[in-house]
Order: sequence, then structure tokens, then C-alpha cells
Amino acid sequence: MPMSSELNLPLILMAAFMTSASPGPATLAIAGTSMESGRKHGLALAAGIMTGSLIWSTAAALGFGALMLANAWAFEIIRYVGAAYLLYLGFRSARSAMRAGDPHVSVVTGTFGKIYAKGLALHLTNPKAILFFGSLYAIGLPPDATPTQIVTVVAAIGTQSFLIFHGYALLFSNRAMTRTYQHLRRWFDSVFALAFGYAGIKVLTARLQ
Repeated sequence: MPMSSELNLPLILMAAFMTSASPGPATLAIAGTSMESGRKHGLALAAGIMTGSLIWSTAAALGFGALMLANAWAFEIIRYVGAAYLLYLGFRSARSAMRAGDPHVSVVTGTFGKIYAKGLALHLTNPKAILFFGSLYAIGLPPDATPTQIVTVVAAIGTQSFLIFHGYALLFSNRAMTRTYQHLRRWFDSVFALAFGYAGIKVLTARLQ
């Protein structure tokens, strides 16, 4: 079935790109893990974050965002869990920044499976994600969007998110970036600590309208 002219896919992809590519908890975690633990760990984290993004995107496309907004307690639980995790990452980065010597502590650690799960949790515990997708789809999708249109948008955003998040892992795991990180580790960790702390406080103090 032909897609409606009201479907604004370029607008949706542009807004999603700016949100995914801009510095934030997800991209900072991928950058820090890739530089300190290597490409495979960064890719595992990126895969988890991308999965979380796809879940929120699908949920918003199916109208679950409105359902959750009607049950504010669900968002409150997600908000507090997400804020606590971001503040925890900020604490770990701050502790690493105060340590002299070679880097030994990565932003996100564990086996590949655990790193994937942590990436998934990092994105799923961010209530702003579904609010963003919900608002985005409300603007870009026509009210009478067909299943084909919805699947097309979700698939397009999923592909774009995959390229962005995994691209960050590849970029920050190259040797030049790793050497730069090793020389400036404490500065990087300080920036990560401030960014994670700020993000955690913003999520903790956010109020859903």
C-alpha cells in the first residue's frame, strides 16, 4: 500500500539522528567503554543500547506511551531506577578520575552478556526515551498510519540507531583514540562523571507534564 503523503519520514529521522548522535548517557557510556575496554565491549554495550532504543520506539509506535502516561506510577519507578543508575556511573567515573596511574576501571564492565544487559537497562530506564519517541511519532506519523508505515518508520529509526551507536563504538576503540584516552584518562573520566551526574539529576528532578 502506498505511503501517505502525511508521513514525514525525513523529519523523524533527522530528529532521531540529532538525539541519538548528541552527547548523552548512552553515547558517553559507549565512548568510555570502547576506549578503555576495547571494541568488542563497546559493540556489546552499543547492541544493548540499540535494543533498548528499538523497544521504546516500537512501544511508542504502538501507542504504549499514552498508556504509560496514564499510569504515572510506572514512569516514577522507571525515573528513579534510571536516575540511580546514571548517578552510579557518575560515581564510578569520578572515582576513576581521582586515581593516578594506568586506567583499570571502565565505565561499563562485565562479560559481553552483562555489558549488553547493562546497555539495555541504561536505555530502558530512561523515561525520556519513550516521551521523545511518542512526541516524534505524533508529529511525523499521520493519525491513520497504516501498519506498513509504522513498520517502515520503526525499521528506519532502528537501522539509523544501529549505525550511530555501533559507529561510536568503532570510532572510540581505534588505537589513536585509545592512546589519547590513556594520556587524558583522568580528564575524560572527569567529564564523564559530570555528564552522568548531571543526567542523573535531570532525570531525578524531571516532572512529567
